[in-house]
Amino acid sequence: MHRRSQGSQALVPFDPEIEAAARRLSREARRKKRAEVSMAEAHRVLRDYALPQASGITSSIVSPAVEANNLELIPALISFVEREQFAGHKSENPNAHLRKFLAKCDTIKINGASSDAIRLWLFPFSLRDRASDWL
Repeated sequence: MHRRSQGSQALVPFDPEIEAAARRLSREARRKKRAEVSMAEAHRVLRDYALPQASGITSSIVSPAVEANNLELIPALISFVEREQFAGHKSENPNAHLRKFLAKCDTIKINGASSDAIRLWLFPFSLRDRASDWL
């Protein structure tokens, strides 16, 4: 039979002010993190702060895998879709736009690309203004 008093496990000492100790440790961690950040920023010049940061910005549309290696969208297809763009105004009907967009996409066939892939590639070109910003 094994008893706790006989084990080799060391017990953590009792701390009556555990909340104060947790606050102290948290404060020290924040101070250390601020020091690391300030050291990293010390090497940046003023121009770096004025330039827009594009890191971490990704498209909300994920392109599907395509079997063809040299697949390109023809500019005529893009202009075909851009003729009737949706801007997101209150007077516009998004369902009508989608219905027209899908009808246009159904007329397009590209070897090695599924109909879903064609729709996903062309959809951003069917938007403008607020709708494009939203996407």
